[in-house]
Amino acid sequence: MLRIHDELFEPSDPGLATALASIYGTKVRPVCICRTGGVEMYIAKISGKYAVKRMPNTGPDHAPDCDSYEPPAELSGLGQLVGNAIDEDAEEGLTTLKLGFSLTKVAGKSAPSPGTSEKDSVKTDGNKLTLRGTLHYLWEQAGFNRWSPAMEGKRSWAVVRKYLLLAAENKMAKGGALLDRLYVPEPFTADKKAEIAQRRMARLAKASAPARATRQLMIVVGEVAEIGKARFGFKIRFKHVPDCDFMMNEDLHTRLQKRFATEIELWNSNSANGVHLMAIATVGVGHTGVPSFEEIALMAVTPGWVPFESQFELMLLNTLGERKRRYVKGLRYNLASTSPLATLVLSDTEPDPTALYVVPFGASEDYLQELDQLIENSKLPSWRWHPGTAELPPFPTAAPAKPYRKQPILSTTDSAPL
Repeated sequence: MLRIHDELFEPSDPGLATALASIYGTKVRPVCICRTGGVEMYIAKISGKYAVKRMPNTGPDHAPDCDSYEPPAELSGLGQLVGNAIDEDAEEGLTTLKLGFSLTKVAGKSAPSPGTSEKDSVKTDGNKLTLRGTLHYLWEQAGFNRWSPAMEGKRSWAVVRKYLLLAAENKMAKGGALLDRLYVPEPFTADKKAEIAQRRMARLAKASAPARATRQLMIVVGEVAEIGKARFGFKIRFKHVPDCDFMMNEDLHTRLQKRFATEIELWNSNSANGVHLMAIATVGVGHTGVPSFEEIALMAVTPGWVPFESQFELMLLNTLGERKRRYVKGLRYNLASTSPLATLVLSDTEPDPTALYVVPFGASEDYLQELDQLIENSKLPSWRWHPGTAELPPFPTAAPAKPYRKQPILSTTDSAPL
């Protein structure tokens, strides 16, 4: 529920839009009353509609059962990026992203690649978002790192696409609107194949090879259906783009297989159980009209589209889902796998949320010491599991279920999508 001036508004209140319009562009802020005293919010305009968003760095101030709640940034890879690579301006309603990858290609210059090691692929420059970090940011802004029992069976590719595109609105990168450089395939239907293909080609035309030496690149986010060999080189086929392969050369394919071996293995071993493999890539289009990758990163997600990094994390997420728990999944962004982070935060425990940590199998002493320090410095109570050396510990008790409270907004980046 929101308070505007001295009046309270439920999400379904027909007068909410008018009230938001009356204070948009003024210094008056709507107040989320999830906690006593309330938490100030701000208004952004997305696709011509008003969206109420949390103020920068106020996520932990909201009640855990509020959709504007966000765990402390230092528990995930977000902490090193806020205020640097991610600069949110509440007054203008815009967020500026500093990208650590190119959206242009100079003729004759070798394309970047995932690299043969993690260091080559995921640079630890906290001042810029890596390609994987950009995917994590969009995923978190879209709300797909959150889970509640109400979301069971209600997420589809159409829903994922809708909220990813909404998440990209009001975001600036490389001096332009991020949304203008983003292609997320629409759901494919055979009877509309020609129409969909025309819209795809029009969208990717921005990355077509021009006569000049430098050309623009598009960012593509899609679900991988197949990684295979082409007549010359290799290809990826996206699930909702069955009539167009995206090409890659042999060197990029080799590096992709090495750098993202874990994600590919998790997908291969769990695809029958509904696990998805997501790709984010920069793409150019040659004079033939065929799209090809310049740089690419992969991410495994559960059947409910929540990211995970290991079979142990998948087991944990599945178990929590079966027990109808609510949580926020921590995302790594630019952090290397050697840096600890909270696997997730249970948002249904009282009086505070609880941070859950899954210790990687065979973790080094340095990792364990850093993890101890992270837990010690956190204000949240903790739970820890050492797979391979201990059984899954009992979970903290969930507080009595409360009605699902979707943040009263008319377009969502802070609301958890169903």
